Amino acid sequence: QVQLVESGGGLVEPGGSLTLSCVASRKFFSIATMAWYRQVPGKQRELVALLDTVGATNYEVSYADSVKGRFTISGDSAISAASRSDPTVNLQMSNLQPEDTAVYFCTIDGWLEEWTGRVNYWGKGTLAAVSS
Repeated sequence: QVQLVESGGGLVEPGGSLTLSCVASRKFFSIATMAWYRQVPGKQRELVALLDTVGATNYEVSYADSVKGRFTISGDSAISAASRSDPTVNLQMSNLQPEDTAVYFCTIDGWLEEWTGRVNYWGKGTLAAVSS
């Protein structure tokens, strides 16, 4: 079993910044995608940022329109993730606004071993609150 642990949430004023980190508890053979979602009570979980590995050493990133230019996702490529004992994905958030207040979840999708099927894991979430 794999655990993803998020950290870095907190309370900031509008215009402030936070950096969220997510660390997996074990090594993956290969990673397909790493992503951050967020959820506000009473609403559906929404995709915030996606890191999609392309080949062994590259990846493509995409963002929700509401966070473009303010949020940056970073993490391991497929091959570098395979060499790490603790694959990590980060989300740098700047110019935060009250509407960014949510619980943020990380997810990693990939293969734990060469011979196993593709699996998907989620963290338990970290709260980022923006208020004056």
